[in-house]
Amino acid sequence: MHIKSAEFIMSNSDVAKCPNNRMPEYAFIGRSNVGKSSLINMLTNKKSLAKTSGRPGKTQLINHFLINKNWYLVDLPGYGYAKVSKSAKKTFQKFITQYFALREQLVSAFVLVDIRHKPQTIDLEFMQWLGEHAIPFSIVFTKADKLKPKAIDNHVEAYKAILLETWEDIPNYFITSSSNEAGKDAVLDYIQNINENLKII
Repeated sequence: MHIKSAEFIMSNSDVAKCPNNRMPEYAFIGRSNVGKSSLINMLTNKKSLAKTSGRPGKTQLINHFLINKNWYLVDLPGYGYAKVSKSAKKTFQKFITQYFALREQLVSAFVLVDIRHKPQTIDLEFMQWLGEHAIPFSIVFTKADKLKPKAIDNHVEAYKAILLETWEDIPNYFITSSSNEAGKDAVLDYIQNINENLKII
């Protein structure tokens, strides 16, 4: 897929106020500081489409970006270690849940995981929650440029081993790097194939 246009549409904390057309949506979510904004900017060829910050937890709203005028990339708040007040965290964690429960336009989620670290309980629990609620998702391993190929393989295998303890099959996954654009074509082609099956293009 070639990204011809990527434009910010809206930010809000009320799922009912999300775009009301029927264009498919792909939601990106992950633990705070996983490199989500950088990945979104890399995928869309826009350096500042999604706001990046040295402070984890910068995204605290549902952000809709219209891609190629026919599908939405949705940037969701990170879960986990964002340095915000407990009341603020409780609020946006609630509308994350509401988004996944109520948003009929959602086609698939992309759960971002920092490949440098061993499997984190919070990531595994979130994937489990998605599975229990029958929400399709793929795993996107980020920051692959920080590791050598052998280490990447080892870390992916560690995830597979843990997931197979409770899952019949390994979820679809991608290995990416915002720095060298690794995985960019694979992620975009995956979305393209789904869109074609939905007969929107």
